[in-house]
Amino acid sequence: MTPPPLPPIALQLYTLRRLGLPFETLVRRAAEAGYAGVETVGSHGLDAAAAGAAAAAAGVKVCSSHVPLHALEEDATGVCRFNRALGNDVVVVPWLPPELRGGSAAGWQALGRRLAGLGQRCRDEGVRLLYHNHDFELEPVDGRTGLAWMLDAAAPEDLGLEPDLGWVRRAGLDPVALLAPYAGRCPRVHVKDLAPADGREVDGGWMDVGDGVLDWPALLPACRRAGAEWFVVEHDEPSDPIRTARRSAEQLRALL
Repeated sequence: MTPPPLPPIALQLYTLRRLGLPFETLVRRAAEAGYAGVETVGSHGLDAAAAGAAAAAAGVKVCSSHVPLHALEEDATGVCRFNRALGNDVVVVPWLPPELRGGSAAGWQALGRRLAGLGQRCRDEGVRLLYHNHDFELEPVDGRTGLAWMLDAAAPEDLGLEPDLGWVRRAGLDPVALLAPYAGRCPRVHVKDLAPADGREVDGGWMDVGDGVLDWPALLPACRRAGAEWFVVEHDEPSDPIRTARRSAEQLRALL
């Protein structure tokens, strides 16, 4: 049997945010660094025609987009149609302010149902909704993580997961074990590496992919079992964003 093709690699453009460059330059830089796709941060202030033309000119695909929860709740139809015009069918809730976090098992379950309702609206527009974790969702609540309570309260077709493997490890959990219950539910995976404990005063404690402590030979097959269609590289605080983007792409390709 022929094995399935390896997932392509995208860059989360948040990695390049401090360069202060326009979208058309950012996507070109991503392509030059070796990426087949990008994950956007909202609309980057552009309409769909301009954003789509910039991505096409750079030769990259918009594989997913991070969109705040409030923006999706205010206009899910508009967000979905904007992304469909770019050829993208995945939107991701990337973060929650403290006042929206579950806090208790019941609170996380309520959040899961809230996101599932939003996911149903997205699905009606031909778009999948995912949730991207940090570490606060992974704190124990009544013997489980908040993330587990939240995801169990939503049907997989209404709410998927974009696991951020660096944040999982930073929370003190095993990313391979966290992925295991979510086979097929993780079409996008954030590939991020963490510095050893004695190096976490530099670059926010993050490192280029392959330079940190994550066990990629074990993790990458686990990501594929979880349904990864794209690996999305991200670094939250790179001191040299272009070098980080290039090095992470090179080393991830070698690992694959």
